Amino acid sequence: MKVEGVTLRFGGVLALQDVSLHIAPQQIYAIIGPNGAGKTSLLNCICGLYRPQSGRIQYGDVDLVGLPTHHLPRLGIARSFQNIELFRHMSVLDNLMLARHVHMKKNIFSALLYWGRGQREEIRQREFVEHVIDLLEIQGIRRQTVAALSYGLQKRVELGRALATNPSILLLDEPMAGMNVEEKEDIARYILDINEEWGVTIVLIEHDMGAVMDISDYVAVLDFGRKIGEGKPEEIRENQAVIHAYLGQADER
Repeated sequence: MKVEGVTLRFGGVLALQDVSLHIAPQQIYAIIGPNGAGKTSLLNCICGLYRPQSGRIQYGDVDLVGLPTHHLPRLGIARSFQNIELFRHMSVLDNLMLARHVHMKKNIFSALLYWGRGQREEIRQREFVEHVIDLLEIQGIRRQTVAALSYGLQKRVELGRALATNPSILLLDEPMAGMNVEEKEDIARYILDINEEWGVTIVLIEHDMGAVMDISDYVAVLDFGRKIGEGKPEEIRENQAVIHAYLGQADER
């Protein structure tokens, strides 16, 4: 995926200024920065929720700018959200199965009657969902209503629903936000498994710098809508512009 010269404005507010990224296949690519740096706005541009005033976002041969959001799953692009966007009064299994509908070929009549081809299609999609359930170790909660789950488990189900679309690139907006140390370690392990075992490219927004530096292959840093640094984790640790953006600069006296 290539992001080239993306600029986004909201009235007089410049949310993104000439941002360019190159995300290689099967890479874990982290986008970090202080609050308000433009990280989620950039994901929203990739997903079609926002349309930038200038720039290109290229995925393979497809320009994503202006593309309707419902086309993205068929291109192999999926996303989880910073705020949980699950159907809270449905079961975990039903939430995951909903994500598979983009791949279903049955028509409305076979879906309503649920026999023959419609039934076989449902079974095939359920098999894939079971692989997701096994990967994320949520076998014991598949029948539970989402609203009854802890916050950490809901975040795991949110990750599972995105993964259930069988993406080639997965956009994760703060998947570890609000979690305790053990839950963060679990999510980091699942992200690595998704990347290594399933070959999925990961684009990750995350505030936990320890997790970012441990699991990322490459890191880009935004500050006030501008990219101020990029490189491997060890390079970002030593980048003075990044240190200044996060820690500020002491006044000279």
